[in-house]
Amino acid sequence: MIGRTLAIDLGDRRVGLAVSDPLGVTAQGLPTLSRRGDPIDLPALVALCAEREVSRVVVGLPRNMDGSEGPRAKLCREFARRLREALGLPVYLWDERLSTAEAERVLLIADVSRGKRRDVIDRMAAQIILQGYLGAGQPENDPA
Repeated sequence: MIGRTLAIDLGDRRVGLAVSDPLGVTAQGLPTLSRRGDPIDLPALVALCAEREVSRVVVGLPRNMDGSEGPRAKLCREFARRLREALGLPVYLWDERLSTAEAERVLLIADVSRGKRRDVIDRMAAQIILQGYLGAGQPENDPA
C-alpha cells in the first residue's frame, strides 16, 4: 500500500508525531502536539492528516515486557478507535515496547542536553515506532 503513514506516540502531556515519505520508506519527525483533550486533539490530527496526505495511521501500543497489556494500552486502543472514526482512515496499533527508551539512548549517545531531550523525545519515539512499522513491510494487522 503506497501513501504516507502517520505514527503517533501518545503521552499524557504530549503526542509525538512522525510521517513517512509517500513511498513508505523513511520516517520524518514532526513537531510535537501538546495534549489538550480529544475535542481539540482529534481535529488537529485530522487536519494534519489532510495536510500531509496521510493514508493510514499507526498508534504506538505500550505493552509490558511480557507482551501483556496494562491500563495505558487500553487508553491507546480507545484513542486509536476514536481517531479512526474521526479520520475515516485505517488506524493500526504497533507494539512500542522500549521506543521511548531507545529514543532516550540515542539522544544520550548524541550528547543532547536533558532540556533538549525533553523537547524531542516524543518525536523521536514516534519516528522509532514508524520506522519499525515501515521496516516490517507495513503490516495491516491489529487494527484499532
